Amino acid sequence: MQLNLLSCDAQRPDKRAISNCIIEISSNIDTSLANELTDILLEGDAIGIEVADKNSGSALRALRKLNIDYEIIE
Repeated sequence: MQLNLLSCDAQRPDKRAISNCIIEISSNIDTSLANELTDILLEGDAIGIEVADKNSGSALRALRKLNIDYEIIE
């Protein structure tokens, strides 16, 4: 499943938690790329990630918990 992470609405976003979440839910992202993507997301730009279908439910819950807005592409 393809997701676009649009923005983070948390008042004080936890960069490490967001980065770890991206690593856990994505199918092919390592630590350094997750840190880069987190910085891009927190600057206000959307990012796209690939999520394994077996993790989709827990991935969406984790994103909601971190106040990350997303859209499902496929």
